[in-house]
Amino acid sequence: MNGGFRDFFVSAADGLRLYARDYGPEIGGALPVVCLPGLARTSGDFHELAEALSRDEARPRRVLSLDYRGRGRSDWDEDWRNYDVRIELNDTLQVLTAAGIDQAVFVGTSRGGLITMALGAIRPTLLRGAVLNDVGPVIDGKGLVRIRSYVGKLPQPRTMQEAGQILKRISDAQFPRFTEEQWEKLARGTWHENGDGLRLNYDPKLMKTLEAIDLEMPLPILWPLFEGLAPVPVLAVRGGNSDLLSAETLRAMQEKHPRLTAITVPDQGHAPAFEGDLIEAVRRLIAEAESAT
Repeated sequence: MNGGFRDFFVSAADGLRLYARDYGPEIGGALPVVCLPGLARTSGDFHELAEALSRDEARPRRVLSLDYRGRGRSDWDEDWRNYDVRIELNDTLQVLTAAGIDQAVFVGTSRGGLITMALGAIRPTLLRGAVLNDVGPVIDGKGLVRIRSYVGKLPQPRTMQEAGQILKRISDAQFPRFTEEQWEKLARGTWHENGDGLRLNYDPKLMKTLEAIDLEMPLPILWPLFEGLAPVPVLAVRGGNSDLLSAETLRAMQEKHPRLTAITVPDQGHAPAFEGDLIEAVRRLIAEAESAT
C-alpha cells in the first residue's frame, strides 16, 4: 500500500499504460466505487472520499480512482486527438475489466460525469448508482470558455505556494472562501514536484481538444444519455458559483429523474471538492444503491 492505496496499472487497447489508485479490500460484499476525474484533473482529487469509503469501520469497500491517458501517472498519448471522451470511455472499460469490477457506483466530476452517463448507455448493468459532480446533460459554454483560457496555458510556478496563487488568480471568483491551504492543495492536483521543479500533472496538448470546439455552434444536448440513468439512484452536485452546470439544468434533472438527489454547495464553483458533508451525501447514495434490488 502506498498512501492508503495500491498502484494499479493496465494496458489500454492501443498499448498505452493507464493508472488507477486502488483503495480498500479487493474482495468483499460491499459495492465498489469508481471515481472519474475532470478534464485536467487526476485520481488524487478523490483521496479523502476514497479514504473515507475504503476505511469505513462498518462496511469498508473497494474504491478505484482513475487517471485518464495524458493525466497523472498514465502515459501521455503522442496523438492529442486521442484525448477524446470516446477513447477514455473505452480506457475506463479496460481498467474495470482488469480490476474485475462488473458493478459499481460511479462518481464522476465534470468530464467524469459525461463518461459515467456514457457508461450507463453502453453498459447499463455496470451502474448501480451515479454521482454527477457539477455536470449534467446541458453544458454552459461560459464554463468551457473559462476552462479553455487556462488549460495548458498556465505560467510555470517555482513553488507550490506560488502555484496556489496562480490558481487563485484564475478561479477566485469560483471559490471566494478558499484558504491559502486549499489553493495549495488544489495546486498539488495540478502540478507535481520532480528534480527540475514543478511539472504539470497533465499533457499540455489537452488544450488542443478544447481549441477544436467551435463555441459559436450549439453545444450538444445530452438528455438521452442522462435519461439512461433512470434505473439507478443519482446524486447531482452543483457548485453554487458554477459556470458549467446551471441551476436551471439542475432543476430540470430533478424533474426528469424520480430518484435524483440534488445538492448545491455554496461558495464553490466548478467543481466542488469531496469533503465533509459531501462525503456523507455520497455515503447515503451508496447505501441507497446497495439497498435497491
